[in-house]
Amino acid sequence: MSSLEKYQTELIEHGMTVGALKFGSFTLKSGRSSPYFFNAGLLASGPVLNTLCSAYASTISASLQAAAFGSAGLPEFDIIFGPAYKGIPFAAGTAMLLHRDHNIDVGFAYDRKEAKDHGEGGVMVGAPVKGKKVLVLDDVATAGTAIRGAIETVRKEGGEVVGAVLMLDRQEVGREGKSMIDEVETLVGGKGRVPTILKMKHLMTWLELHGKTQELQSMQEYWQQYGVKETQ
Repeated sequence: MSSLEKYQTELIEHGMTVGALKFGSFTLKSGRSSPYFFNAGLLASGPVLNTLCSAYASTISASLQAAAFGSAGLPEFDIIFGPAYKGIPFAAGTAMLLHRDHNIDVGFAYDRKEAKDHGEGGVMVGAPVKGKKVLVLDDVATAGTAIRGAIETVRKEGGEVVGAVLMLDRQEVGREGKSMIDEVETLVGGKGRVPTILKMKHLMTWLELHGKTQELQSMQEYWQQYGVKETQ
């Protein structure tokens, strides 16, 4: 059984307290029937947002440092992009905490669901992404459908997506039967460019530590069907 970092345990338990993390039966955007669901939109209080954005910022900082020392990791970037709507407060909070806690200064941007036809117009709000290196911030990734859409949005606006950071990697195979992370890494430039705060295995570890045997069994069965078996 793998161990959990303090911030991972806090995020899991905060998520359960506010009803963001639930166990049961849920149909995902990918069409798969899942034994658990994480609705990041319910991470909507000050303490929880602080925990989440601090974890995002720490994950980004560690990945940048790894790359600086020659390991796989994120390259330097200019802007964090948070897809509407849930990604908006996460991107803003993470940009602030990168500055406050890690001395990393970047802008943030987000999109509208519908293009604005007056004022400045367009679909993008915040720091201009045209000609900039952009890091996409995503919450929960299953088959990678949403993150691919975010990458496409940034590219249409002239930005270069150089990486992505996830709150939760469900560790499932993607469209081509391979790891979704591997597929997205190919889209954004290579190995190590999609760091993650939590993985499905971390949720399973938490369930085991707390004696949630029924939920754990359902998770293990789902893992056998869709999980990336070589990922730990």
